[in-house]
Order: sequence, then structure tokens, then C-alpha cells
Amino acid sequence: MIDEGYTKYTVDWHRAPALPAAMIVELNDCRNRLYAAGLVGYYEAHGVGFGNVSILAPDGRGFIISGTGTGEIAHTDERHYSWVTDYDIDANRVVCHGPVQASSEALTHAAIYELDSVIRAVVHVHSAELWQRLIDRVPTTAANVPYGTPEMSREFVRLYRETDFVDGGVVVMAGHEEGIVACGADLKQAEHRILKLVSNGE
Repeated sequence: MIDEGYTKYTVDWHRAPALPAAMIVELNDCRNRLYAAGLVGYYEAHGVGFGNVSILAPDGRGFIISGTGTGEIAHTDERHYSWVTDYDIDANRVVCHGPVQASSEALTHAAIYELDSVIRAVVHVHSAELWQRLIDRVPTTAANVPYGTPEMSREFVRLYRETDFVDGGVVVMAGHEEGIVACGADLKQAEHRILKLVSNGE
């Protein structure tokens, strides 16, 4: 069963103008490449989008993430991103600013950034083939933990402590069908880690 696209956190959304295009150009290009590859998109049968991307904010205050409900858009732009300026993982709460609300996976991204200062970019994609091939072969979250919850955030803390997650940079979300997360020191590295796995499976 696909469990995706629904915001489960409490959001304090401050509607604001779009971020400057120059601030998100690399992030947006990455997102649109992942969309073209079928790794970000929209489940017609379920009526929900999947996949999201983020980078740490330039001033180190929070992170910029693709907005909820943007999965079906083939070519996003600066209007489709939100700046998360504060959050509380235990309270399942996010504060964001922008023309759209932050992705439903915003707290998972937040938890990953908290793990290690070397992490500066996160991508979350969907691929049934990759998910099936990699589950339990790379660091994998517990199957009974759903996406978008404080428990999922804590799963990443567990994997950070018990596995080589940060070195390898890829995690399979066992309780989130088809969901895979990659992180990196920059967006290029995070994206490359996913696309390398895709090409290796061909």
C-alpha cells in the first residue's frame, strides 16, 4: 500500500513570496531531473505525489524543501519551495515560510540534518525496483514505522548510530513502500548516490 503525500505534522505556515530563483536553482534542477527519471512524481491511482528534495539554507537557519502537493508538476520553479525555519520533532511540528507548505517529509529531512554537520542535502525518491533490490541490503528503517512521524525521524538516529548510513548515504524506508532517502555533503553527491544505484540496476 502506498503511504505518501499526506502531511501528518502540525504546520505553522507563513505564506510568503517565493524565494529568489537564484537561491533554489540547483535544488530545482535536481528535482526536475529526478522527476524526468520517474523518481519524483505522482501516483494517479492514489491521487498523491511522491518524492522531495532539500538543502540547508544559505545562512544555516533551517532548510529549503520542495512543497507538499508538487509531485505532479513536471517543471517546478521557485513558487514550489518552502523554507523551514523551525521545527520540533517530538511535537511533530514544522514552521515554514513560502508560497507552499513544506513537504510531508519535512521532519525526516530535519532529523537527517541534525545527525551530522557534513550533511547538507537530502533527496527522497520512490522506486519499486530499487526499494525491492536494496531493502535490508543497505541501512533500512523498521517496517512498522510509517513516514512523516517522529518515530521515522528517530529511526534515522538509530541507523546513524548502528550503521554506516552517513558514509554510504542511502537508506531504504521499509515502512514506506518504494521510499528511499539519500543524503550528501552537497546536492550533487546526494543525487549521484541515487542515480548511480539506478544505473547499476540496468
